[in-house]
Amino acid sequence: MANFKTLPGFREFYPEDYAKRKHIFQIWRQVARRFGFQEFDGPVLESLELFKAKSGDEIESQLFCFTDKGGREVSLRPEMTPTLARMVGAKANALKRPIKWFCLGDNFRYEKQQRGRLRCFSQLNVDILGEAGPSADIELISLLIDMLTSFGLTHEDFYIRLSDRNMWFLYLEALGNDEAQVTQILGIVDKWERLPEDAVREKLTGIVGDKGRSLWEAIDAFIKIDSLPALRKIFDGLNVEGESAERLQARLDDWSALLGGLELMGYKEFLQLDLSIVRGLAYYTGFVFEAFDRKGEFRALAGGGRYDTLVKKMGGPDMPAVGFGMGDVVLGELLADRGCMPQFVDTVDVYAVIGGEEERKAALADIGSLRQAGYSVDYAFKNQNFGKQFKAASAAGARLAVIYGSEELEKGVVKIRNMSDRSEEEVPRSHLAEAVRSLL
Repeated sequence: MANFKTLPGFREFYPEDYAKRKHIFQIWRQVARRFGFQEFDGPVLESLELFKAKSGDEIESQLFCFTDKGGREVSLRPEMTPTLARMVGAKANALKRPIKWFCLGDNFRYEKQQRGRLRCFSQLNVDILGEAGPSADIELISLLIDMLTSFGLTHEDFYIRLSDRNMWFLYLEALGNDEAQVTQILGIVDKWERLPEDAVREKLTGIVGDKGRSLWEAIDAFIKIDSLPALRKIFDGLNVEGESAERLQARLDDWSALLGGLELMGYKEFLQLDLSIVRGLAYYTGFVFEAFDRKGEFRALAGGGRYDTLVKKMGGPDMPAVGFGMGDVVLGELLADRGCMPQFVDTVDVYAVIGGEEERKAALADIGSLRQAGYSVDYAFKNQNFGKQFKAASAAGARLAVIYGSEELEKGVVKIRNMSDRSEEEVPRSHLAEAVRSLL
């Protein structure tokens, strides 16, 4: 006989596991709607070219892609952002701005599975499109913090690392690097914490030649900046003039607005300026941010930033955008580790305890009526003694037990037992629904 197993990197959800994922989804939806976001969804299967257009041909090795029966090159979606950009671009003129959308859905990446990373994962995406100023960044980062605190986490459990690709461009250009070099350098900065120093120096030398050592020192100094005054100061010693000086001042003003707005909302203790965060994907264009476990035991909880050029790149109009994604795998692990994942016990409102076949006829009629009235009701499919049925009622988490015995049936009543304090009362069957309503 074949021994079928779940495919590597894919999950199955038994009821207790499904309840945990449902809890995560419920909090995500509640907070997103509290912030005025609308939920949307897109197809799980898209043209392969859609993902190549966003991330380049190299993305194909990470995808579940194939040729369908119509000869089309397609892929299961690895993320939602390209689909969002395509959908918004298709109806951009008809959509009221700013566009505040969120979605929950499964995504697929053909990668080696490891802790916190699977081949199929559920992800929340939240995006604001059509607003260029830092107000949209403030809104999204506020939402991210509120989502995590709504699970019971505090600033002792996580923090938001804030950075800025625009500021990196200004800094590296002031050091004499052109746009192509800056893009390559940021790819190295994205791996700064994971690569040995010698490997970083070697890569930088491959880009700027004998300036590699001095560039390493300059980048290391920039990464260590942890405050806005320090960020202002590091540019004082650089020759930033003309248009670059204007861009620098405008960007520093944006930083003041971002940090000031988040502090006014009460989030100061969650924030850390951390320029080592650059988000490796080249389509990010401004502020970038990631949520991290304060103890450093887990992968990043969430990440996102500005992608002001992507909608146009996907065929739509020129439209600023900012968004973030949060997966359920790492979040679920963190919640369990910090004692913030509730223990879920399936419960029913009523358990019908049935004496025999004659009593079952009356019970089935009442069960049908109670269910149609909106109550959850369970009962034993086969005749069992009362003791066994009461045990089943307790196991089901029933709040009430409605008892159908021969004596009750003769009198046209049922006995209702409150399962928490074991108190009982008789009520006419004709008033059962009203009695249940008053007791629940």
